[in-house]
Amino acid sequence: MRMAIIGFAAGAALLQTQAALPEASTIGLAAVAVLALPLALAAWRRRGGQGGWSATMRGAAALTLAARLAAMLAGCAAGFLWAAWLAHCALAPQLASADEGRDFTLVGTIDNLPYRFDRGVRFNFAVERVVGGVQGQVPPHVALSWYAGFRDQVTEVGDVQPGERWQLTVRLQRPHGNANPYCFDYEVWLLEQGLRATGYVRPDAGNRRLDGFVFSIGNVVEHARAVLRGRILAALPDRPYAGVIVALVVGDQRGIDQSDWAVFNRTGIGHLISISGLHITMVAGLFALAAFKLWRWSFFTRAQLPLLLPAQKVAALVGMAVALLYVLLAGFGVPAQRTLYMLTVVAAALWLNRITSVSHVLCTALGVVVLIDPWAVLWPGFWLSFGAVAVILYATVGRTTLRPARGRHGPAPAAAAQAPSRREQLWQALRLGAHTQYAVTFGLVPLSMLLFAQISVVSPLANAVAIPLISLVVTPLALVGSMLPAPLAGPVLGLAHWLVAALAACLQWFSGLRYAVWSAPTPPFWLFCWAMFGTIWLLAPRGWPVRWLGLATWIPLLAAQPSHPAPGRMTVTGFDVGQGMALLIETGRHRLLYDTGPAYAPDSNAGNRVILPYLKARGIAALDGMIVSHSDADHSGGALTLLDGIRIGWVLSSLWPNHPIALAARQHVHCAAGQGWSWDGVRFEMLHPLPSSYADTALKPNARGCTLKITAGGKSMLLAADIEAAQEAALLERDRGRLQADVLLAPHHGSGTSSTPAFLLAVQPSVAVFQVGYRNRYHHPKQEVYERYGVQGIRRLRTDESGAVTIDFSNGAGQGIGIASYRTEHRRYWNGR
Repeated sequence: MRMAIIGFAAGAALLQTQAALPEASTIGLAAVAVLALPLALAAWRRRGGQGGWSATMRGAAALTLAARLAAMLAGCAAGFLWAAWLAHCALAPQLASADEGRDFTLVGTIDNLPYRFDRGVRFNFAVERVVGGVQGQVPPHVALSWYAGFRDQVTEVGDVQPGERWQLTVRLQRPHGNANPYCFDYEVWLLEQGLRATGYVRPDAGNRRLDGFVFSIGNVVEHARAVLRGRILAALPDRPYAGVIVALVVGDQRGIDQSDWAVFNRTGIGHLISISGLHITMVAGLFALAAFKLWRWSFFTRAQLPLLLPAQKVAALVGMAVALLYVLLAGFGVPAQRTLYMLTVVAAALWLNRITSVSHVLCTALGVVVLIDPWAVLWPGFWLSFGAVAVILYATVGRTTLRPARGRHGPAPAAAAQAPSRREQLWQALRLGAHTQYAVTFGLVPLSMLLFAQISVVSPLANAVAIPLISLVVTPLALVGSMLPAPLAGPVLGLAHWLVAALAACLQWFSGLRYAVWSAPTPPFWLFCWAMFGTIWLLAPRGWPVRWLGLATWIPLLAAQPSHPAPGRMTVTGFDVGQGMALLIETGRHRLLYDTGPAYAPDSNAGNRVILPYLKARGIAALDGMIVSHSDADHSGGALTLLDGIRIGWVLSSLWPNHPIALAARQHVHCAAGQGWSWDGVRFEMLHPLPSSYADTALKPNARGCTLKITAGGKSMLLAADIEAAQEAALLERDRGRLQADVLLAPHHGSGTSSTPAFLLAVQPSVAVFQVGYRNRYHHPKQEVYERYGVQGIRRLRTDESGAVTIDFSNGAGQGIGIASYRTEHRRYWNGR
């Protein structure tokens, strides 16, 4: 059974790597074959037993091995088909392409815990009907944003609460997210949540609340979460770590600042800043212990309840019920689900008077999680949650038991051995905790490198402080405080907040240490498997030969260096940042970032959402230089985040000296025509603006955009920022001979005010890259401009369609240019649906 469940999870994971789903008819036929496989296996085993072949030990072992392999293969096929069928069902509700950008008036209910931010509120909406339209045009669940300001107009945002019924006028689009290597996949997250369209609420007089609350189990749970969150925020107004308290009580982590998350992740305690399995087990255990004691004590009253039902069964039932309630409050995350299912299996075994092993419990929880949510295998939390428990079981079960008490001259008598002293019990508990932390810390090193390209060196020390404080003190205080009446809630929650603030100060010190984190490029899968083999060897039982050799398998994992192009070659990565520009230029030993993408929200930008995750996954710890072409937010939005998050040698820009980016740079220089330098056989030339342009304060930022030409191996690329027709004409007049380039970054995203025919004829590109946002409000690239490129036979690449674009300039004029788009190279079945 365990092998079948492991195969089931592997099959579901395999489905998530497919570029297309199998047809529904194929799934049905394959399902019949999978169901027939166990029957054929059983018949084969009976035939083997009758023939006498399985009577020998060798034959029995072979049959057992074959049966386990067959069970795993059958489970893998079943998991693949099950995940494919659920994917078909999830993709079926679809907004038609023709309905994108169309206004709908919808009636439905607020389907989750809304998230309020400076500019409005975001929430999920369960559609009940379309007013004035045909039912079925809109998917049943959509994700909406309601902005306080709309196109420079101030609008009123409704006070939406979970379970309320509203009528809203909305504009929708199909699911779409930025597609970049090593970055969060928003499209599959929407698919997992059952959200098949996104959009925003339009200003309309008809937007109104219809009913105060619509009863359903889900609405009751979300309403309870909203009430608890509201009580916490009311008791802790404007407190910096109120979001952490909210996360510990209801699992909503959206109120935690990105800067705090950076500290938590660097110190390796991010798993504690939520309703984790440890917290659920602790709370369920406390309630189970209380139920056990009260039920047993009733024996000394007239009730004598243990005669009706054993206290152990009552305790198991109470613990499971409390765990279920807490998991519902947590938003049903994977770690919480895993804990709930494991506790449920243990409780069921106790009620059925069955003995079950920990491996059966863990595998059952794994099977249930994947059965309910096959997309869970795509998220780091799934692998870390089950991986941590598997490592603990492997390293502790059967090895860490209380040793018998010893006298001064040898083992103590049997009676004393059965009752170790409190001091010995405490010492043994400390040893078990230390061994468990050692096993988790070392056991998860390969997985952490695969998922995050880094490990926290200070994690053991930080967790030694944070685990007891958060689990045993802060979480109980937060839970009790959130349920107390207002006069009493304030002091209790204030104490919990003070403890979190003190912990955060300690963690900031840990995070600031020079070697707090070890980073290296994300390893290939084969290297991860090799390091995992060494880790299993390292954590083997005492007596296993030369266990320390397992550490040797980590050397290529931890000592890897980021890749570079060969000398004379150049690689350019054009990120998919939405409506904005950001390109990474790499030569043999240097790296330059051209523009930093847009700002999405006050604490969210292309720097922390796209560029930094990519650099970290590649193991890139520093950039030699950064160019910020001009001050527009879609080009400079991520600059401050990057300057704070990674070492950057110098900044070249057209910004004024008192601009925050110029002030934050280690070295800032104005870009100007005539500047140039060479890196590793690659030539960089600045063509625009003229130095004299900085004296003209009337010029728009676009007119002063840093225009850069890069040449490698006889091939070149022109990065034209947001220059417009006037600047293109000026370039033609003074530098026509230097404009020719094989690849052109379309000026101003392909706007109608740039890419003039004369400019394109002078550049003569074979490839043009348009960095644009999906269905952007500016309608870039303009249709007539886009067709202009096509008429001249220029290959056109749009990042909203192709995702990130990688351009490889070969070492030699005759070897051409290699181009790869992320959505083509890493296509998944949920893309473009």
